[in-house]
Amino acid sequence: MLKCFYPDIYMRSTYEIDFQAYYDAGYRGIIFDIDNTLTTHGDPADARCVELAEKLRNMGFSMMLLSNNKEPRVKMFHDAVGIPYIFKAGKPGKAGYQKAMERMGTVRENTLFVGDQLFTDVWGAKRCGIFSVLVQPIDKKEEIQIILKRYLEKIVLASYKRACKKEGKVFLQ
Repeated sequence: MLKCFYPDIYMRSTYEIDFQAYYDAGYRGIIFDIDNTLTTHGDPADARCVELAEKLRNMGFSMMLLSNNKEPRVKMFHDAVGIPYIFKAGKPGKAGYQKAMERMGTVRENTLFVGDQLFTDVWGAKRCGIFSVLVQPIDKKEEIQIILKRYLEKIVLASYKRACKKEGKVFLQ
């Protein structure tokens, strides 16, 4: 029952993902959440974000920002990193993910999604058949509605951890 929320992989940080390995495996598009995935909630892109975007562009990846936030917040981040965006994406609905792939010219088989929330980011990606990478939130300070979801996420992550152990997989990389 909870498997629909399980990520394909769980990483400590977006900045620890071996994107070159994914590129070598045939992935060509990356859809990113912003808040607590690439930067702290509501903050602008820092040098690390800009550097990652440039590195991925040079590797040959197409990228999209997919956020449930309003346009001013998403555009502020876009202006610094130069990654196209979709705001008010309606995650976990499929439409935003599908529109992102269409705009990148990718399909689910060669697209990654990177985000920090199970019930929006991961669930939406899984509903579309996109490989999902869950990352630990950058900052513990979050809006109240997200804090409440984190309690439920702990239950799902405990179940995911047991499933990983049973299958001989690494829980958190």
